[in-house]
Amino acid sequence: MGKFDRVLLASDFDDTLYNSRLEVSAENVAAIEYFIREGGRFTVSTGRAHRTFSPYVHLAPINAPVILSNGALLYDYSTDQVVCELPLPPQAAEDLAVLSAEMPSIGMETYHGDDVYIHHPNAFTDRHVKRVGTTWTPCGLSDMPTPWSKAVIQDEYPTLLAAQKFLLDRWGDRYEVIFSSSALLEVTAKGATKGGMVLRLAEYLGVERKDVYCVGDNQNDIPMLAVSAVPFAPANCADAVRAVDPVIVKSCDDHCIADIIRILDGRYS
Repeated sequence: MGKFDRVLLASDFDDTLYNSRLEVSAENVAAIEYFIREGGRFTVSTGRAHRTFSPYVHLAPINAPVILSNGALLYDYSTDQVVCELPLPPQAAEDLAVLSAEMPSIGMETYHGDDVYIHHPNAFTDRHVKRVGTTWTPCGLSDMPTPWSKAVIQDEYPTLLAAQKFLLDRWGDRYEVIFSSSALLEVTAKGATKGGMVLRLAEYLGVERKDVYCVGDNQNDIPMLAVSAVPFAPANCADAVRAVDPVIVKSCDDHCIADIIRILDGRYS
């Protein structure tokens, strides 16, 4: 029996576990290995899709299914199987086409299985696919294969704010529409959030709510911070995250996961 038996720690990936130097630090890896040796379950909860996270899954010790696509997919890399999937509804292509006609400068990425499609590529979509290291296919929305795990709307921040309002005002009953950065507006099915999928994962693993801990740096992490027994955020977090009053730990460049595990070590001593 270890001190972290039936404890779940879920971490955002970019700018939380994965730092600005595009690495998972040795300090974080060592801390996670200790957490797992003591019986803990560690996973990643990311906005990245299966295709764009899979090349990085080996960078950290992970011993629980991974939350992908902002909470639309729960995937077990140990068995290469989908545990739970919440795809966008069939109306998504039609609804996003209305948005595209209203705001033609917007670029849109969609994810179907391991395929990435882009409608109206722009400088923001180009920068994003380069950062996550993926190839993609240009395609009109109506021609893209479905279902989609998520769509990512990309443009200048003021335009994305207007797009968020446009979608929620018209179809707030169909979609979650939330920022993962100032240039990335994520669209998933209603109820498909990091927080919702963390709770599904905890139930799947037999972990009680009081032993669920989450850490993240941006707005799309707020739903999982809301279900965390103690919400954690790295010092580099967005103002919107800071506003929900999490426990602020060291930055992503200063081994924030190791800092959290140090705190949990005292909590479960």
